[in-house]
Amino acid sequence: MLAAIGVESIDDLFADVPEGVRLGRPLDLPKGKPEQEVYGRLRDLAAKNVSAEDEISFLGAGMYDHYVPALIDSILSRSEFLTPYTPYQPEISQGGLQVMFEYQTAISELTGLPISNASVYEGPSAVAAAGWLAHTHTKKTTFLVSESLHPHSVETLRTTSAGWGTTIEMLPVENGLTQLGEVGDDVAAIFIGQPNFHGAIEDVASLSAKKGKALLIVQADPLTLGVLRAPGEDDVDICVGEGQTLGNRLDFGGPSFGFFAAKQDYIRRMPGRIAGETTDVDGRRGFVLTLQTREQHIRREKATHNICTAQALNALAGMIYLSWLGREGLVELGELLVSRTHYARKTLAALDGVELWHDQPVVREFALKLSKDVHEVLEFCSERGVNAGYPLEDNGLLVAITEQRSKADIDRLAEVLKEALA
Repeated sequence: MLAAIGVESIDDLFADVPEGVRLGRPLDLPKGKPEQEVYGRLRDLAAKNVSAEDEISFLGAGMYDHYVPALIDSILSRSEFLTPYTPYQPEISQGGLQVMFEYQTAISELTGLPISNASVYEGPSAVAAAGWLAHTHTKKTTFLVSESLHPHSVETLRTTSAGWGTTIEMLPVENGLTQLGEVGDDVAAIFIGQPNFHGAIEDVASLSAKKGKALLIVQADPLTLGVLRAPGEDDVDICVGEGQTLGNRLDFGGPSFGFFAAKQDYIRRMPGRIAGETTDVDGRRGFVLTLQTREQHIRREKATHNICTAQALNALAGMIYLSWLGREGLVELGELLVSRTHYARKTLAALDGVELWHDQPVVREFALKLSKDVHEVLEFCSERGVNAGYPLEDNGLLVAITEQRSKADIDRLAEVLKEALA
């Protein structure tokens, strides 16, 4: 079997697992122990883990510690949502199909784009799916990708491009903003983040005006769209992103869901499920899966996309969360994030040994440059119960502020950071 898949040993299968998280030896677990002793030993090991609720966390970089109301678990745990499989039979799946339809409506309103699918796996795969759509629609082979697009999305796009024959050219970033020059005739799509990975709010309208015949693809943070202009209003062709911030917990990195919205022109090349509204023979309102001839379970190798899976339960959490917040609540939460992030940025930038990465407007996250090794600083802060953020290259630090971080928490971060940099 090893020869068939092109590796020499079992260890080769784990080559992509970083050395730092490998044990490197057998578990120190004597043979012949009764189950209850083994359970106790593993429980003690598990107790050494530190979750985001055990510390003051400013860690973000794509996944964020937002509050998840109890209402979400209450509805998700209902068996009609928790246990069903793909709703191929609409006559027995109206509840699940309506959830998909309502979710799609919410994503369309958030992004300002008319078409949404019923979700995909997560943010980076949504970016890759958008790349495939752009490549097959334009028949062109070059992707222009901002250096401030989330690195996981860039990595996923590189991986999939290797199979498509498409190439990636990186767009430089100056003072936090993506720089776009002349767009050649061979360009299928331009990829940017909004806000981008370093927290800056991109000038989407300006970039859109320069896109020419290429598709502009924006990886957006949905929770910031209560205070930022919807991408569809700036002639963005496709808006995708990570949906974890909408009512999904961190949960050790997942699962979550990705959202995908686009202009009407691209509906037949969209990935994933699309729920549609219809009427039955008696004229009653109903819901069905629609346009399934795009999908591989119908068209096999001729399908326009091979992702049929919707992260329906996670997307339902997003739908409940948006309903719980409401239109005004989404704006109020966005304004709260802007206010606290502004305070945190101003407070931390005033410390000796701290500089701003850029001076562009931000919503919830911002990047700093430190005068000391960022990993040593993070270790110092961690020993004092503060997770100061995500380390960047050149001793950069990415700091995220959610509504769960109070002014006192921010002041505590400033206190330990000042000690670490002294």
